[in-house]
Formats: sequence, C-alpha cells, structure tokens
Amino acid sequence: MNKENAVIIFESLASGIRLDIYRLLVRTGLKGQVAGDLAQELDLAPNKLSFHLKALTHAGLTTVEQEGRFQRYRANIPVMLDVIAYLTEECCSGHPEECASFRKDTSCSSAVLPNVSTQKD
Repeated sequence: MNKENAVIIFESLASGIRLDIYRLLVRTGLKGQVAGDLAQELDLAPNKLSFHLKALTHAGLTTVEQEGRFQRYRANIPVMLDVIAYLTEECCSGHPEECASFRKDTSCSSAVLPNVSTQKD
C-alpha cells in the first residue's frame, strides 16, 4: 500500500452511502451480493447504486463478477486490511510490541488484529 492508493480508498469511503454499501458487503462475506439486491436492501435507485459501486470498485474496495445478466459484488477485505496495516505499520516507531496495551482500548475484535510479539528482537 502506498499513500496514493490509501488516498483513493479514503476518498471512495467519504460518503455515507458508500460506507453502508461496503459494510453490507463485508457482512455478506465471500457470498457477496448482486447489485439489485444491494439496491433493494439499501433502498437506493439502481443508477445511484451503480455510481457508488463504480467508485468502490475503482478504489479496489470491491470486486465484481458477472453472473449471467447480474453482477455480484464482494468486499475486497485484503485491501482494507492493507489500509489498516498502512496506517499502523509504524506504530511506536516500528516496535508494535510497545503498542500492545492499545488492544484493550479498542472495540475491534481480537480475531482481526495482527499478532504482536511481546519480545524484542
């Protein structure tokens, strides 16, 4: 991940609708969801949804797969994890073990947090 990619990703999420779309796709996991079902669930006009999905896909946050006449969208979780890593990779001057205490202060599930060695190299 580099700064330019991170900026594109953050710009694509700078919309409440896009956040809703992305979070819904995260919930659906690998199954994803077809555009029509997304539009219905989020109560969005298909053209409005299409505009937002295009931005998310351009940023790499979603993938799309053609299924006959439908398009199935999925959240690209590895890209989001790369963004998180980009934001936190230099935490505590590159010594993440010093940041271990922050874990208890987060609402983030420990299942998605990277392992942190408590021993210094």
